[in-house]
Amino acid sequence: MGNTNEDVRAEAAENEISGNFIHDIIDEDLRLDPELKIHTRFPPEPNGYLHIGSAKAIRINYQIARKYHGLFNLRYDDTNPVREGDEYVQSIYEDLKWLGCEPNGGVFYGSDYFDKCYEFAVKLIRDGKAYVDDLSAEQMKEYRGTLTEPGRESPFRNRSVEENLELFERMKNGEFPDGSHTLRAKIDMSSPNMNMRDPAIYRILHTDHHRQGNKWCIYPLYDYAHPIQDALEGITHSCCSLEFENHRPLYEWVVDNIGFDPKPKQREFARLNVTHTVMSKRYLRQLVETGLVDGWDDPRMPTLCGLRRRGYTPSAIFDFVDRAGVSKAYSVVDIELLEHCIREELNATAPRRIAVMKPLKLIIDNYPEGKTEYFELPNNPQAPDAGTRPLPFTRELYIDADDFAELPPPKFFRLKPEGEVRLMGAYIVKCVSVEHNADGSVAAVHCTADLETGNGNPADGRKVKGTIHWLSAEYARRADVMLYDYLFTLENIDDMPEGKTYGDYLNPNSVTKLEGCMIEPSLADAAPGERFQFVRNGYYVKDTKNADTFNRIVGLKDSYPKKK
Repeated sequence: MGNTNEDVRAEAAENEISGNFIHDIIDEDLRLDPELKIHTRFPPEPNGYLHIGSAKAIRINYQIARKYHGLFNLRYDDTNPVREGDEYVQSIYEDLKWLGCEPNGGVFYGSDYFDKCYEFAVKLIRDGKAYVDDLSAEQMKEYRGTLTEPGRESPFRNRSVEENLELFERMKNGEFPDGSHTLRAKIDMSSPNMNMRDPAIYRILHTDHHRQGNKWCIYPLYDYAHPIQDALEGITHSCCSLEFENHRPLYEWVVDNIGFDPKPKQREFARLNVTHTVMSKRYLRQLVETGLVDGWDDPRMPTLCGLRRRGYTPSAIFDFVDRAGVSKAYSVVDIELLEHCIREELNATAPRRIAVMKPLKLIIDNYPEGKTEYFELPNNPQAPDAGTRPLPFTRELYIDADDFAELPPPKFFRLKPEGEVRLMGAYIVKCVSVEHNADGSVAAVHCTADLETGNGNPADGRKVKGTIHWLSAEYARRADVMLYDYLFTLENIDDMPEGKTYGDYLNPNSVTKLEGCMIEPSLADAAPGERFQFVRNGYYVKDTKNADTFNRIVGLKDSYPKKK
């Protein structure tokens, strides 16, 4: 015997999913109807790749189904064939799999319901609740009125049922060009809600569909098709972003006038807005098509595949979504919170490795040529069970150029002439001389090592303040490192000044490529997508597209405000 809804509610109180106003709505619905089986859906249009805003919608709908032991559908809203395609269909499903949110209720397509949508449109015409309009798009806009002025009825609004049925059939048969006729719901041209002023529910569009081919040349509009799809799938709660709140009366009108029972409920939440980025598929597509980014999965993009390539994890993304919260209030969430979430996770889980971004040769004059010894370095100090790894040590090493200064500034505790530092996990060394290139730049640094300090402090008790990382010049491997920054300089893109465009705020320094970096030998065998902390530097991931390339996920410094 399965769980009763009383059991479900009791378990939900102990569930790890934090409550929100949508859960409160569902709790009340379950109180009124103890037999209600909760059923949600995620309905993306396959005209682009999912982004972090999509992750919020997925999280809400998937977790509702999980919390209440219900069902969760994936439905491709493929009712607009102009930009839709199989590439996006596949990418969407891959993203859901990666997030761990595969639909237990099934995978559906809006186009699966085209026959039903047409059938119901005919019913509305027969009931005198829909008509074929000959007004152009411009004329319809003019007749629609304004927020302060009511609309005017189309001169074609009172056509007979018979004439409307004939014209709609001819539309379906392809007898009319695009835009010449529209099927509209007959509601109220004086409604204060603009969406209720005889909205269009079918338009003519002579183009092939990615699944239906050329079967149809008329296509239902979203506000008409979506409630039908929800009802046919048995969706109980159609949770969507707040921009559809004013569309809810139309959603309910369609459900009521077609006669569905039970009736799905639309409920809205504020979409996820993040600083220094955009969520518009149109503009994201423009970035891709103009070559301003390296495809939809460019690590600077807010797309889920871009975040995945950047090195973000599903758990960090959902942690971010949860901390941002579910409400009806508009807000813009600081991207630093997302960075904090992944940094917090990787600090606990990522193996430590050494990478030298700006290699500078360091030669230990008193170390035997040809000798190799190994020092054990911890894989993760935060996780003692992670153990250690051997790192080869030789006479010639690489250190980072930023760790040496011939003319050091005050309080410079790294390597300098006559100065001493600890080589991480190895010896204390002292700079004794410097080689220069013809242009005066530093070519190599010569040191002597205190060979008694490999496993501890100097015998004379002297203190060495600086510790720097290093790699054996003989064993180190070459790699490229990509440093990513925000895609846009403007913090809140929604506050863009009048007359400006997205392009005005593209960050010219959003990516920096460091060539010829040195990495420890084990990193050469890292799997694409594998994450590491490069000690003293940041968190990195092996790129999934370019060999011998690592992408910076996030730096070590966390400036996000801590909870008091």
